[in-house]
Parts: sequence; C-alpha cells; structure tokens
Amino acid sequence: MDLLHSFSSLALILYLIVLTLNSKGALGASFTFVNRCGYTVWPGILANAGSPTLDSTGFELPKDSSRSFQAPTGWSGRFWGRTGCTFYGSGSGTCVTGDCGSGQMECNGLGAAPPVTLAEFTLGTGGQDFYDVSLVDGYNIPMIVEGSGGSGLCASTGCTTDLNRQCPSELRVGDGDACKSACEAFGSPEYCCSGAYSTPATCKPSVYSEMFKAACPRSYSYAYDDATSTFTCTGADYTVTFCPSSPSQKSSRDATPATEATPVTGSTSQGSGTQPGFTYSGNGYGYSVSGYGYPGSGSSTGSGSGQTMLTDGSWLAGLAMGDSPRTIPSPTFLLPFALMASTALCFLFSLVHL
Repeated sequence: MDLLHSFSSLALILYLIVLTLNSKGALGASFTFVNRCGYTVWPGILANAGSPTLDSTGFELPKDSSRSFQAPTGWSGRFWGRTGCTFYGSGSGTCVTGDCGSGQMECNGLGAAPPVTLAEFTLGTGGQDFYDVSLVDGYNIPMIVEGSGGSGLCASTGCTTDLNRQCPSELRVGDGDACKSACEAFGSPEYCCSGAYSTPATCKPSVYSEMFKAACPRSYSYAYDDATSTFTCTGADYTVTFCPSSPSQKSSRDATPATEATPVTGSTSQGSGTQPGFTYSGNGYGYSVSGYGYPGSGSSTGSGSGQTMLTDGSWLAGLAMGDSPRTIPSPTFLLPFALMASTALCFLFSLVHL
C-alpha cells in the first residue's frame, strides 16, 4: 500500500510539472500601454499572419491612463499610436496620424498609414523575444518599449525625441503632425531600398535617415539598420509608453542592443522595402505576401519561405512577413523542473528499498 501511495505521489508531482510547463508556455507575455502625452492616443494593434488577434485591435487611451493585454507564446505583431482621432457615437471615424483605414476605432486587421512610429514584436516559444521600434515608415509620436521580469540583456528601446519639431519641411506633414520617411516623401529606390538598392550592400543610410538615427539612436532609421536597432529578452512582460517625459533609469542604463543575434537581412517597414526572396510595397494600410495572406492593398512579389530564423540572422524576415521564430527552449528554463523530478524519483526509490 505504501508503494502504491508513493507511485501515486510521484505521478501527481510529474503531472504538476507538466501543467506548470504548459501554463508558462501558454501565457506568453503581457503588453501594457501607457499614455503620458498631454492628449488622448488611440493605439492600434496588428497581429502578423498566423498570430491570433488580441482582445482589441484599436482602442482609446486617455492621457495618464494605461491598459494591458495578454499575448500567447509565439505571438508576433506591431503596435502604434494614432493621434487627432475623431470617433462618433456609432464608433466610426478617422485619425490625423496612424489611421488604419478601417473607419472605426478597431483596426480590424489593417495596418497604420505612414508616417507612424511602430513597435514590433515576435515572442519566442520558450526562447528569446525580439522587438524593435521602427521609424522606417516615418514618425508621428514619441514611444519607448521596456521589458520587465525577463532574463538576458532586455534593453529598452524607442524614440523619446519629438522629431516633429525638427522635421525638414520636405518631410513635414500638416502643421507638424508627423514626419515622413524619405521613402514616403520621394519614393526613390535609394531611399526605399528597392530595385538596384535592395540589398544591405547597396542600400545605405541617407541624410534623412541619419537625422532620425542621431535623434533616436536605438530606433530603426532605414531598411537595413539592424545592428543597432533590434533587441532581445526572454520571458519578459513589456510596457509601451507614448510620450515618455524622459528616459527611465533602465533606458539610461542600457546603452547597447543585444548582440547575441544580429539580424542583417531587411526592413521592418510596412510601406516599402525588401526581404530575402521578397519585394513588397504598400500604401501603409497593409501589404499582401503570397503564402502569408497579410491584409492590405499593397502588393508583393518574389519567392522564398521566410522561415529561417536566428541561426543565420534572418529572423527579421519572419517578423516583417508575419512568421514566428522557431527557437529551442532554453535549458535553464527547464532546470528547476528537472531537479524537482529527480528529487521525486530519489524519494520513491528510497521508499522501495525500505
């Protein structure tokens, strides 16, 4: 009877271990949006193809307020802030910047019209998360991303500078509501990293992207600005803050991006650019890639799987195209549970020998 009881106890322990592992994997990460602007912001959320929609795709965030969402493991997508929005009682309306073209507060699977500041994420499946703040599609609002509770470098990133105040006249939108990218303003291949300029070797920073980079050194400034603009963390929750009054202590302390995986393969832009095996363009409301079904009215041509991640530095292609990285679970993540299982087995064997 004692032996049977011991086996039952062991089975219960192993069941709890499996349940804990499954629960951890299902939780993914929480995203908290904080508005420190002196005005209301309407965040937009777009899940990449293959990722589930979060509880909202667009909502109102009054000043000095916050709202959180839970995302499952492996989720990938992007966030941005819409400004100058007018929504009526029926829920219909438009925004001056970052409008997603749905005509409603919910974006319903549509992306942001440039120029817009974008935060982009791909959550790992037991491994590293990847994230960045991109100005490849221009700029409309200050934004920072900070991780908490994770392991690894987990550096903060974003743009706390108000680029609208120093935007060149040829890039300025309206009365300084936003600042276009050079690609959006001029449409030239050398600015869009397209055509003959579609590789990291041929597409170089322009005077405009260098202006963005000088003001916001941790943000993407042009299509192949990977080395200093992509960041990693494992098992963290993230806070996206609009109009941060000043960089937090963590932001000031973290001086360099993650270096263990340095993507060098392409743009995160939803406007125009290239990926290995892909050429894509769009009007800012989204784009469509064969085999991925990304919603929108842009166009895409090319071939390639877009599946290769991390080992050759091409995870970013998957992020921009809506894929999720395939990572091997971290051994350190499983270590506590392995120790628990070993302890339970030793206890069982000691009872048997008694």
